[in-house]
Amino acid sequence: MSSDSSLKPLYEASTQFKNWRFSHARLNQIRSTLNEAAVSVIRTTFEAYEPGSSENVTFLTADEELLLVTFYSNMITQICGRFRFPEEVEATAATYLKRFYLKNTVMDWHPRNVMLTALFLATKTTNNPISLEAYTSSIPKTSASDVLDLEFLVAQSLRFEFAVWHAHRALWGIWLDVQSLPDAPPDFAATHSSIYETALTHVRASRFTDAELVYTPSQVALAAFHLAAPDIAEKWLQSKEEKLPRPDSQPPPNILASVKAIQDLITKFGHAPDVEAVRDVDRRLKLCKNPEKVVGSKAYLARKAEEEKKAEDKRTRKANDAQKAINDNDPFGDPLERPKPGLVDYDDDDDDD
Repeated sequence: MSSDSSLKPLYEASTQFKNWRFSHARLNQIRSTLNEAAVSVIRTTFEAYEPGSSENVTFLTADEELLLVTFYSNMITQICGRFRFPEEVEATAATYLKRFYLKNTVMDWHPRNVMLTALFLATKTTNNPISLEAYTSSIPKTSASDVLDLEFLVAQSLRFEFAVWHAHRALWGIWLDVQSLPDAPPDFAATHSSIYETALTHVRASRFTDAELVYTPSQVALAAFHLAAPDIAEKWLQSKEEKLPRPDSQPPPNILASVKAIQDLITKFGHAPDVEAVRDVDRRLKLCKNPEKVVGSKAYLARKAEEEKKAEDKRTRKANDAQKAINDNDPFGDPLERPKPGLVDYDDDDDDD
């Protein structure tokens, strides 16, 4: 039987831990690579249909793409407030939006419709469903196709990994645990409720940052709680460290260093971006968006025609294969072979009578 020290937290078995955690450097690399690849493809597409047309186009940078995504993350909060969706839906949708743009670029897929699709998908994956009609009819300038057209793409970009471990849940666990500290008064929850509310505000602010893509939910929750009540947070942390099984020569993990790094993220970047800056980026996006994604453009029509031709070729090929199978073989099976004559002909009656 393995010892307690060899047991791993359940979180480490999750797809979030395995597939959706990165270093800050790795996140920057992913976004820069996506941005550079998108610019190269879009520039080539511009030139293919109108030579020289890309010379005066100012493409978005990776930071500008992130600014736009962050803005629409704030829109998730506003829409969730309108529908009174629970915290779980809002947090999940924000995570889906971030993850989508680690696989895609805003110059291909505008964040508005991706955000609406991510939120609608989150209502289903968190078991808080709403009908598509009720959802889209309550959001101005939104049709059912705005959501349905992207739903599979969003799910595919998420690798169909819909479960998310959230910091607000970890915060609730810390809040309950703090109440069991030896010197906590019986009425601690009632007299200190503002601490939890303040910490929850910090957790919500962390959704504007990369915190959840770099740190664990419990680390983000502890950082938020530490911002709200540092003395109580450190006392709680000390009580946990005293219970950690480790050799005497091994120092306790420097958790407060991670806490401080997360707090810096929340303090510096935990807010909605400037609206005017976002408008400027969005205006430029209209000029540098992938023309293959712009309905009615030459590139869009050419791509659609190519897709339809490929689909037609595939249908023709399948029909030909089916016809060949019918011609080569009877649909009811191969014809029965005539029995070969044996050494003795049992039908030959030698009786002359």
